[in-house]
Amino acid sequence: MTSEASIPVVINGVAGKMGREVLKAVMAADGMHLVGAVDRSPDVVGEDAGIVAGCGPVEVPILNDLQSVLVLATQEPVQGVMVDFTHPDGVYENVRSAIAYGVRPVVGTTGLSPEQLNDLAAFAEKASTGAIVAPNFSIGVILMQQAALQAAKYFDHVEIIELHHNQKADAPSGTAIKTAQMLAELGKPYNPASVKETEHLTGARGSCADENIRIHSVRLPGLIAHQEILFGSPGQLYTLRHDTTDRASFMPGVILAIRKVTELKTLVYGLEKVL
Repeated sequence: MTSEASIPVVINGVAGKMGREVLKAVMAADGMHLVGAVDRSPDVVGEDAGIVAGCGPVEVPILNDLQSVLVLATQEPVQGVMVDFTHPDGVYENVRSAIAYGVRPVVGTTGLSPEQLNDLAAFAEKASTGAIVAPNFSIGVILMQQAALQAAKYFDHVEIIELHHNQKADAPSGTAIKTAQMLAELGKPYNPASVKETEHLTGARGSCADENIRIHSVRLPGLIAHQEILFGSPGQLYTLRHDTTDRASFMPGVILAIRKVTELKTLVYGLEKVL
């Protein structure tokens, strides 16, 4: 029997690679239970979510209507949490819907624009509903970003390379954009020009984020999620790299976010804000 203090969890995008891992993690975690599973793939609608995820039956069918599942979550004695790993095209509306129903979103889907994040933050604050949007749920990535902030005090030249599987729909990755934003917030300019550059192929030098930080994106089968932050100065190169070899590495961060979001009254961007 589920404890009344247990957190009800809805997983949106449950049949995806990340969604399946989230389901397994939620079922194994103490103090939370699966109340709904959503996916738009017609091949899995009506199937038991646990069987689709490969962990055995959980007696929760996969539905293709997020709104109806959010209604189910509101009937629980404890305010629910929606975990969203879907697609950039629909994540904004998914998060707005969850907040409107009083279900706290934990979002790993990237692609939200700064304007959308600001709008969702204002909506969450008005509703006094916590939300966590995290470009990356890996604790190792958070440590890499913190190390980069320390390195940036001593290096004026930095570029970011991010590498992902070829099913990723957006570029650059949310993690790379967040890393560049964190470095830019230090308030120093980077990469002072030493020569006039000419791109013979558009995009050869990557995309330019705040404070002239370049981001380069690679998309290939065989990759999962990888990032390098390269700092250079005369006579030396300092490289920070994180490699994801299994999506299970994200799950401790997801479970932490599910617990932490219940304590919030507004939207927080970045897992490091709740560690």
